[in-house]
Amino acid sequence: MFPSMIAGFALSFSLILAIGAQNAFVLRQGLRREHVFPLCLTCAVSDAILIAAGVAGFGTLAQAAPWFETVMRYGGAIFLTWYALRSFQSAWRGGAMLDTDAGQRTSLRAAMLTVLAFTWLNPHVYLDTVVLIGSISAQYDDRMGFAIGAVSSSFVFFFSLGYGARILSPIFARPRAWQILDVLIGIVMLGIAMKLVIM
Repeated sequence: MFPSMIAGFALSFSLILAIGAQNAFVLRQGLRREHVFPLCLTCAVSDAILIAAGVAGFGTLAQAAPWFETVMRYGGAIFLTWYALRSFQSAWRGGAMLDTDAGQRTSLRAAMLTVLAFTWLNPHVYLDTVVLIGSISAQYDDRMGFAIGAVSSSFVFFFSLGYGARILSPIFARPRAWQILDVLIGIVMLGIAMKLVIM
């Protein structure tokens, strides 16, 4: 069981390590110290659901419903473009800084809806978890162990990202650092949106 868990952990961790819209949002909220626990938990549980679906054999969803991939792809691109424009607007205005007592705070409802959209409207999430992890798990006799390892990596990654962001707090005490972060987040999200449209 242990080798399968290690394989599942390593594969899942490598897939979610690359910066993306979801990761960028969790990082930003971690820096702001806003709703970190529920956001990290939501991301990890969402991954767990998708990984379980993939390992259980639901990787054929795209084949059974060809329209599903197209709807998710363009819906995700529209949402990512909208959020990228918001990030650029925030960078243009400037003035943000890491001060939990100042500035406009994001409500828990708004933060949860945003992270759920980043998670469930992103076709790459389905490709990585349901399709890729699901198909690779079929190569292992202990698929349950593989799934446990993959799910564990999601919990480790997101909570490390959310709470580890505090280490960067001294850097983000300066407004300029927030402007740079907002620009980078906007670029990443626009890039992902473009890839979704032209893929």
